[in-house]
Amino acid sequence: MTTATPPRDPETRGVRLVAVLLALMLVSGLIDAVSYLGLGHVFTANMTGNVVILGFAAAGTPGFSVPRSAASLSAFMLGAAVGGRVAARFSTGSRRRWMRVTLAAEAVLLAGTGVVAFAGSGAPSTAYVLIALTAFAMGLRNANVRKLGVPDLTATTVLTTTLTGLLSESRLGDGTSHRSPRRAAAVTALFAGSALGAWLILHHSPGVSLLVAAAVSGVLAVIASGRE
Repeated sequence: MTTATPPRDPETRGVRLVAVLLALMLVSGLIDAVSYLGLGHVFTANMTGNVVILGFAAAGTPGFSVPRSAASLSAFMLGAAVGGRVAARFSTGSRRRWMRVTLAAEAVLLAGTGVVAFAGSGAPSTAYVLIALTAFAMGLRNANVRKLGVPDLTATTVLTTTLTGLLSESRLGDGTSHRSPRRAAAVTALFAGSALGAWLILHHSPGVSLLVAAAVSGVLAVIASGRE
């Protein structure tokens, strides 16, 4: 008599993928630290914040730039469109290959921004190149991450929905959540990336922060290629 193997809990599948997505939250923090602190108060990962900043700039609020915010939004949208094409191209293949291509492309783009940051020497045009490349990379990544459909990690650049679920379904709320550790880890990862990015900018340079982000994305591309 054979004993049927009980089905695996869906929440225990793809542990490697969840770890990769959480690490990408950290990279997002690094990127937004560079863009906001080093490129003129603009977000290139968190488009919710960027749209709000664009509104501030459009109203003439000092310290914000319509061209830079618009450049970021446009590049992100282009990256998301390209990401959708990539997702469609690899949707019939393995998830490992899909993520490997996306993360490898992100690593190359971020490495390029690091080189540009060091070579540009603060030239005004350099800021636009950095904004465009980092926003494009984040749009490319988010389009593909969204297709994976991992609960609470369908976007790796924002936390509004994650925070809402964390509190509304906690013991203080309706008490139904069983994904609180994942949600808390996402918040922690973005916070840690932002803090690390700010520290690197304050004590080193935006280029260093960008190269660290590129290195992390490259490592994640290798990790995502492993067994699911």
